[in-house]
Amino acid sequence: MDPFELLHPGIQRWVWQQGWPALRQIQAQAIPLVLGRQSDVVISAPTAGGKTEAAFLPIMSDLAQLEGPGLRCLCVSPLRALINDQTRRLTSIGEAVDLRVQPWHGDVSAGRASFWKRPANILITTPESLEALLMRRGAQFGGLLGELRYLVVDELHAFFGSERGAQLRSLLQRVERLVPHPLPRIALSATLGEPERAGAFL
Repeated sequence: MDPFELLHPGIQRWVWQQGWPALRQIQAQAIPLVLGRQSDVVISAPTAGGKTEAAFLPIMSDLAQLEGPGLRCLCVSPLRALINDQTRRLTSIGEAVDLRVQPWHGDVSAGRASFWKRPANILITTPESLEALLMRRGAQFGGLLGELRYLVVDELHAFFGSERGAQLRSLLQRVERLVPHPLPRIALSATLGEPERAGAFL
């Protein structure tokens, strides 16, 4: 089947509205793998190579078929500026299928208070802010993770060989222990010279 046909109709309309002549190769390859939810996936391409859409077109297609509010995708990113950019891009896609995106870091206040009563479908945060959520609001945050379906790591290569990388892996394990079912890990990365290393790290 054409990978485009696997996408939710609302997501398909969003793609048409962008005027894209076709999906990029990395996006077409990622769609069935991400939707399958049977394995971790590393999506690697140059800057502006379509990685974000390769991951989130299928993720949002899946989430759009679920009823009701709920946190269903947790994305960890290394930099606040990247989170702000990702939020802008993903909000555009999410509006096509009524999904909400919430950035969460030290410079963000909008939406944080209401998040606990009506959580966004996608939360994008830094490792440090995720650790603070687990430490300060562990029980409350853990209660929101029961419907989580995806763990996403943005800019995976930025975590290699560092203390933040060790912190990230610890945090992902802590999140997974709070979720009552297996979670696929989806990672986005710049072009990798050693893709096997990325897979092993993830």
